[in-house]
Amino acid sequence: MKRDITDEDAAGGIEMLAAQHTRAVTRWRAGAVSDEIDHLAEEVPVALEYNGISHAVMLATPADLEDFAIGFSLTEGVVDSPRDIYGIDVEPAANGLTVKVEIATPAFVALKGRRRALAGRTGCGLCGTESLDEIMRTPGIVQSAASFHPTVFDDAFAALHKRQALLRDTGATHAAAWLRADGEVALVREDVGRHNALDKLAGALARGQEDVGSGAVIVTSRASYEMVLKTATIGAGILAAVSGSTALAVRLAESAGVTLAGFVRGGSLVAYTHPQRLLIA
Repeated sequence: MKRDITDEDAAGGIEMLAAQHTRAVTRWRAGAVSDEIDHLAEEVPVALEYNGISHAVMLATPADLEDFAIGFSLTEGVVDSPRDIYGIDVEPAANGLTVKVEIATPAFVALKGRRRALAGRTGCGLCGTESLDEIMRTPGIVQSAASFHPTVFDDAFAALHKRQALLRDTGATHAAAWLRADGEVALVREDVGRHNALDKLAGALARGQEDVGSGAVIVTSRASYEMVLKTATIGAGILAAVSGSTALAVRLAESAGVTLAGFVRGGSLVAYTHPQRLLIA
């Protein structure tokens, strides 16, 4: 039975599986051997269904799955607006979880016209895409008034690290976060896959009241083409990553009006595109 998206869902109130588990391990350190209990981030197949039709299967951390469904739907162009999503159900399946999304009829008709079978590995953004035209989507030019001094990002990533509870326990997850204009890290989402973490952030932003035109997306990964594409789809003007970028991602950021910063750590960064928003141009 379909149901409306609620605040309880946003808090993760209906998750079917734990995001982490414990396991007895044998640790070797500096020649000493010990038996210990370790924490492992969970990774399960998550099937996305739209109006009863299977669309994609991604390996993901089973947390914030409603955010994931909303964000994936928006950043992959399944829907144009959160208003096109009428309800979400998360159900256990034989080998994972099924997220059943009810979307507006026009969006579903358009989806059927360009359906793809996508079996995604962790962190894989384009696995299963059927055509080059489908890969090379062109987002609209981002209109953003965001501006930050470079030093703000060091503080932001430090704050993000403190809020990565799953990483702290398991050491196996990426995070995507929303940085407000005042420098506050307002939203944090974690996942074993970097694309999934950003989709979860996109979904959380779609639920809330954040001003996407004045903030920035920060991620604990490299800045690939799809990370830039998802940021542009969100409408954010800045993507800051702790690692580097690809040439394709830089070309997309340049054309989409996204300020792309890489190697943001240790008091330095590399501005690949539109450096004026970083107050260094």
